Amino acid sequence: MKIKTLSLSVIILLLSCKDVQERDNKMDEKANSNAITEVASFKGQQVTGVTTTDKGRLFVNFPRWRKGVKNSVVEIIPNSDPESYPNDLWNSWEIGEPITENKFIGVQSVLAFEDKLYALDTRSQLFQDVMDAPRIFVFDLATDTLSKTYILEEASYYKDSYINDLRVDKKNNRIYITDSGHPGLIIVDIDSGKTRRVLNEHSSTTAEQSYLTFGEKKWENTIHSDGIALSTESERLFYHALTGYSLYSISTDALKVEDDEPIEDQVTFETKTAAPDGMIFDREGNLYFADLEHHKIQYRTPEGNIHDLAEGEQIRWADTFSIYEGYLYFTNSRINEVGADISSMTFSLHKIKLPSSQEAH
Repeated sequence: MKIKTLSLSVIILLLSCKDVQERDNKMDEKANSNAITEVASFKGQQVTGVTTTDKGRLFVNFPRWRKGVKNSVVEIIPNSDPESYPNDLWNSWEIGEPITENKFIGVQSVLAFEDKLYALDTRSQLFQDVMDAPRIFVFDLATDTLSKTYILEEASYYKDSYINDLRVDKKNNRIYITDSGHPGLIIVDIDSGKTRRVLNEHSSTTAEQSYLTFGEKKWENTIHSDGIALSTESERLFYHALTGYSLYSISTDALKVEDDEPIEDQVTFETKTAAPDGMIFDREGNLYFADLEHHKIQYRTPEGNIHDLAEGEQIRWADTFSIYEGYLYFTNSRINEVGADISSMTFSLHKIKLPSSQEAH
């Protein structure tokens, strides 16, 4: 009887593995047949972030890495030119002017969550030290007006910090931010606005090397904790250095103020991946990210298998992702290709059909 029971268990396990493999194969076949569609292009304006609202409003942002940035944040309007968001005044600051409270300085990413748009301002220009405290401007999407500003407290950032990306954790009432200039994560309490720094200069938030390789050329830079994604089902925060090949995660419970166990002891190494920039989960638990060095977009299934979603010359440093109505939107920031003058270069926003029709977390 024990032998029969064991045999039945083995058969069930094998069938289960076969089902997963067949599903993965079908996802690969469907992904390989998908076409990439251009949504918008920007001549001489280097786009990085993209986000979509639940109602389909689409926003992108442009960091102030050089002079000549026309807008920090714009809304993409169908069949029309992009519009400054929330208005021209917010986007009017220029290098050399005094710092102004309610003007964007250097927006690195935007995130639409429920009825709010979060604009993460590095308060940095030209890759230099921060000019004043980095912050998150929160806009009410119903009125397109500022509803709140989160200003990072001094103990949570450094002069060489470059706050990069963010995720909102509704269940725990927190915002999580990566710092790619000085390795570490920053946690913002949504109610109180208090901020704190964790995993500062930890191995999981620190770059593994100082370059990426594109063909025979090296792109030399050291970029620490960059991509970030929140799995609401597993209640884990995933993050990745840009110049590195290791994906890490930590339980959101471990990020509570009152947790007694050292946070460093609760970090989990997930897997080796390609070198990515931004990351995003869909509702099925697939984690999407770029393989920057090989012009690819990949995804990791809940079982831990990694697949290609798309590859080719239409993918040129897939920077940031957003998901709406079964499509993955991504920006091409072409970071490894740029020089001092980008006036003749075109940067773009694209979309591609996902292997599932699920929305994003």
